[in-house]
Amino acid sequence: MKKSSIALFILIIVQSCSWYSFSGTSIAPDVKSITIDYIQNRAMRVNPSLSNTLTEALKDKYKKLTSLRLDPSNGDLFIEGDIVAYETTSLAVTAQEVASQNRLTITIKIKFTNNKYPKENFEKTYAQFMDYPSTSSLDQVEARLVDAIVEKLVEDVFNATVANW
Repeated sequence: MKKSSIALFILIIVQSCSWYSFSGTSIAPDVKSITIDYIQNRAMRVNPSLSNTLTEALKDKYKKLTSLRLDPSNGDLFIEGDIVAYETTSLAVTAQEVASQNRLTITIKIKFTNNKYPKENFEKTYAQFMDYPSTSSLDQVEARLVDAIVEKLVEDVFNATVANW
């Protein structure tokens, strides 16, 4: 009786691990693939490399942290979206009415489709930003800021789609 109880306990543990992994994801065992469509840049101001950077960062995140296979068109999960805003704003104004701090904000709209579990489908808008001193031009800091913002956006999308946070 004791051996069968231990075997049952181990079986339950193994079964429950199929829904949760140590990377923090909770993907149903029958979900095997993901399609990540090219993220289109529809912002008024365009960073020419942003679409590709964001799309590749999303693919890398899912490849590294899940066992999902990337499928070019028929994935069990499907992510598509657009970059809807790429803008800089002045934040802090000095006594001389000059900006001392600027902010770069990137906003994306993502549509997530789970072909196996349609109740999990959603459309959401995500915005992330980084501040930089007005003593630097956007050209000087743009690459670093974009990389940091993309990393945050990818984390947001990943958590919403497979980490259920």
